[in-house]
Amino acid sequence: MKFGKVDNPELIDFSFPQDHPSTEVILSQTDKNQDLNLFIGCAKWNRQDLKNFYPRGTKDELEYYSTQFNCIELNATFYRIFPPEQFAKWYDKTPSGFKFFPKLVQDISHRRRLNDQCYPFVDTYLEAASNLKEKLGTIFLQMHNNFGPKNWHRVVRFVEYWPKEFPLAIEFRHTDWFNDGKVAEELYHLLEENDISNVLVDTAGRRDLMHMRLTKNEAFIRYVGANHASDYPRLDDWVKKLKSWSALGLKNIHFFVHQNLELESPLLSAYLIDGLNQELGTDLQVPMTLGGTQNGLF
Repeated sequence: MKFGKVDNPELIDFSFPQDHPSTEVILSQTDKNQDLNLFIGCAKWNRQDLKNFYPRGTKDELEYYSTQFNCIELNATFYRIFPPEQFAKWYDKTPSGFKFFPKLVQDISHRRRLNDQCYPFVDTYLEAASNLKEKLGTIFLQMHNNFGPKNWHRVVRFVEYWPKEFPLAIEFRHTDWFNDGKVAEELYHLLEENDISNVLVDTAGRRDLMHMRLTKNEAFIRYVGANHASDYPRLDDWVKKLKSWSALGLKNIHFFVHQNLELESPLLSAYLIDGLNQELGTDLQVPMTLGGTQNGLF
């Protein structure tokens, strides 16, 4: 994931902005008896990207990956709609409790740009993805960088069309969704009223996407490491932030680790899981790394 890549990450101010005031309001409305749902994973499971993660002799990458992580951000579904049978195979290969968080296909977001011709693709995609059954987590829609507020009516129509039984998160990248206060508040209100998550993206070159505005009780976070020493302190900051949001009532944490060059995503994910386990009192499995060992993990 090269979005937001910079040549000199050491020059970036990675400090978090202040929370949007409405985030605390959203979290305060939580059922305090609800269990904490913590899902942390990578964006892909293929061996080419997750170098040195799989032990020698691993025959099926997804089967092994799902023994180490409890979720995957499924980016492969952005490029094409897989047949229902493929989703069913993924379901069968993974253990109980594992979840997939698939990206909507680019025919919807980038090629049709939420126009009237996108809806048959929505129907086909959801019919196929529903074969993941209870392992289907929040589906997310990532819009193109140049999809701005002039397309507001398309967003409204899409949100109204979307079947509410499928949890949805949307990632907007055009800066005008956030730097215009009136536009931002209209967008946040639309998402909040329709129970849709507002994706947070933590990447070096686009700090404006750290809007810190949750629109439901779900922190859907896409973290992009810079292949730099700063990647670990940034994750420390996320542990602190998620702990503070948890104290306010956050119950659903869905956090996906990328890098500009996918070299250490499993290692970064393991580091984050270990930190959250310590601070939140959770016992999420810390993945084995470096080809099946935790030696030298931290």
